[in-house]
Amino acid sequence: MAKAIRLHETGGPEVLRVEDVEVGDPGPGQVRVRHSYVAVNFIDIYFRTGRYPLPLPNGLGSDAVGVVEAVGAGVTAVRAGDRVGYLMGPQGAYSDVRLMPAEFLIPLPDGISDRTAATLMMKGMTVQYLFRQVFPLHGDETILYHAAAGGVGLIACQWARAMGVRMIGTVSTDEKAAIAKANGCEHVIVTSRENIAQRVREITDGKGVPVVYDSVGKDTLEASLDSLQPRGSLVSNGTSSGPVVIDTMQLAAKGSIWVTRPAMMHYIMPREHMLKMADELFGHVLAGHITSEPKQVFALADAADAHRALESRATVGATVLVP
Repeated sequence: MAKAIRLHETGGPEVLRVEDVEVGDPGPGQVRVRHSYVAVNFIDIYFRTGRYPLPLPNGLGSDAVGVVEAVGAGVTAVRAGDRVGYLMGPQGAYSDVRLMPAEFLIPLPDGISDRTAATLMMKGMTVQYLFRQVFPLHGDETILYHAAAGGVGLIACQWARAMGVRMIGTVSTDEKAAIAKANGCEHVIVTSRENIAQRVREITDGKGVPVVYDSVGKDTLEASLDSLQPRGSLVSNGTSSGPVVIDTMQLAAKGSIWVTRPAMMHYIMPREHMLKMADELFGHVLAGHITSEPKQVFALADAADAHRALESRATVGATVLVP
């Protein structure tokens, strides 16, 4: 039997239950993976609260690393003993052992530990698709990135620095500002005491930025739009403060602004493309351009506490569970 976090209803962190589940042997195209670390992402909270519908009862989580224990018929991409990670597939990563479709598994390089990889699968790959696909950066741009001290944000700071991109990041406290700067964020705006759009205009000599990456949503929408150049792009890649509602006439009035709400699934597959994305990410890590370690570590059984910490914005960087 395996241990897994399950939910039978949506709601607060208290709906997360530790249960014994039967895993069994992998079927055709499947792999059984024993997890070493499970990542906690804000999207998990959306599923837990019902913002993103999920058939119930169900597992939770789509982001983990571990070792392959067994492979099913027809699986050739990985074999027993391989270290792998994943960020896509069915919910259920909050567990010590599970079955996974082999097509979603990413082999981990020898030079990257499981502990580091646990912070890279969803978070690092998110930066890859935001910076390299959704609004491709080439270097020498000045960008605005919200939540710069979060799990994705700290990787974004370092990736921007490696590319020669000047990043303006927003954070909620002076402590987080110092951490973002240490990771390569050139300018940091502390939202508790600074006007975001005003500071962006000051930093850019009144021009604004060509792109804003906004994972906060409702609370930062106006500031994001007011920080953009004419014909600039708002990449709305999250709604941690609430859903975004946009009046299209407002987009015209603010400079014919482009808006996109990207989803990872539309940028990561097929598998060959996913592996190329991972190769680029791992290349930055192995070259020393990006360093990443969990900042908060919880036992699997304490997943509810991990959610409470993430929702309260008390966390910095990545949060993981250890089975």
